[in-house]
Amino acid sequence: MTQSSLTSLLGITHPIIQAPMAGASTPAMAAAASNAGALGSLGCAMMKPDALRDLGQEMKSQTNRPVNFNFFSHQEPQSDAATGEAARALLKPYYDEHELGEVKDAQPTHFPFGEDICDAMLEIAPKVVSFHFGLPQAELVEKLKANGSVILSSATTVKEAKWLEENGADAIIAQGFESGGHRGFFLETEDACIGTMALVPNVVDAVSVPVIAAGGIADARGIKAAMALGASGVQIGTAFLNCVEAGIPDIHKRELLASDGSNTRTTKVFSGRPARGIVNRYMNDLRAHEPDLPDFPIMNTLTGPLRKASAGKDSPDFVSMWSGQAVDLNRETTTAELIQSLVTEAGL
Repeated sequence: MTQSSLTSLLGITHPIIQAPMAGASTPAMAAAASNAGALGSLGCAMMKPDALRDLGQEMKSQTNRPVNFNFFSHQEPQSDAATGEAARALLKPYYDEHELGEVKDAQPTHFPFGEDICDAMLEIAPKVVSFHFGLPQAELVEKLKANGSVILSSATTVKEAKWLEENGADAIIAQGFESGGHRGFFLETEDACIGTMALVPNVVDAVSVPVIAAGGIADARGIKAAMALGASGVQIGTAFLNCVEAGIPDIHKRELLASDGSNTRTTKVFSGRPARGIVNRYMNDLRAHEPDLPDFPIMNTLTGPLRKASAGKDSPDFVSMWSGQAVDLNRETTTAELIQSLVTEAGL
């Protein structure tokens, strides 16, 4: 067992965080991770307050260990009506192909972390509340910290890491370009593409809070490398997607097992923000249109029915198959077994 500044801060046994992964993490996965001594996480960005309160009760019935509730703190979309209508027209042939009727209105269906969600978190009082795309308003961060929650957020550059520390983050997730899913940049542009092993030591040298390495870490070698560079722990996402508890379509799981990582790239066509996933027909079809798509999360609203229909047909063509570059290391297993193997092999 490796005790570090991070394990003490989070109240966990092993310096491993199961990444939140909205739409993929499940209560069963988070509970299994926490019960195995890691930090289990829940991707809550799409959830409303009452559903969060129910989730809080469910988690308390499954584990008495620390759990991480994760949210988006993105900016409100600024896209105009014309941009939204153009995107709807682009998607209309695909809606017709799947017999989905009219394309959804170009409006966001989930929103940045605000007062109503904060109130639910104050009631649930989880050990950890984490964020992607920066931090919410300072007064909300202060309320969460005063209520006993540890605050984490992702940085893709040293500049972002320093900002997070200055604005209340208790630990920082240094997210490298290898990561699957949405890139967490918020002060930089999407052109700041720094790999994990270059980012981690620079962030470690720039801040005084614990640093968590994320991106391209899927086995004991990645954990050891991150720790050697000064990380206090690691956050692992893609490797958990082939665990039995993962809430992703079967076609996504099969494509992960078939990938060697060379067929992943970042794309904005599913949500409006860059996210790394396995390349499919839809990503290729709309690649040239990426600069003209509506802001996040409007595009996520528009593609939702397509993603669901494609998964229902067991087709990869329109599924957002998020994946990091170390996907070739994925194996079918359970959350508890994966954590135990990582701990044993890394000597944690």
